[in-house]
Amino acid sequence: MSERPLVTDLVQIKRLGEQKRDENLRLRMHLKRHAFVERKLKNIADAIEKKTDCLACANCCRNATARLQERELEAVAKGAGMRLKDFLRDCVEESEEEGMILKRHEDGSCVFLNGNECLIYRHRPTACRHFPHLTSGPGSLIWRMWEMPDRATYCPIVYNTLEAWKDEVDFQRTV
Repeated sequence: MSERPLVTDLVQIKRLGEQKRDENLRLRMHLKRHAFVERKLKNIADAIEKKTDCLACANCCRNATARLQERELEAVAKGAGMRLKDFLRDCVEESEEEGMILKRHEDGSCVFLNGNECLIYRHRPTACRHFPHLTSGPGSLIWRMWEMPDRATYCPIVYNTLEAWKDEVDFQRTV
């Protein structure tokens, strides 16, 4: 099987990701119903992640919310050079759906995004460390797949990984 070239243009990622949203939802059901080697899929995702320069993109920090866990608040605040009380007031908000998340600027980007760089990278929340959650994160790979059709519209790693997985598992594409 030949390796397909990676799509990295963010406009194209958005267009193709939206176009393939239903197909990507069907991929989850396909994986759920068929036997596959999770390690092999994770290796594919890892290889694509290694070929992708996240600093050239940082689209996750412009589109995804960063969930915070209670146990990491102190460390993230300290990493941001803030007292916990100030960090909670200035950088954290409560989301009805997601719980505690990092605040966003008016343009939708994370409060800690500066250009394409994270100001607290070494101390970033666990959700950011595991992003895009293809090779690691809470729950099984199939469980995490619920979020991937959305992420495939803004993350080159997710978009390209889902396309490679379709090839790997002989998934019937519609688009």
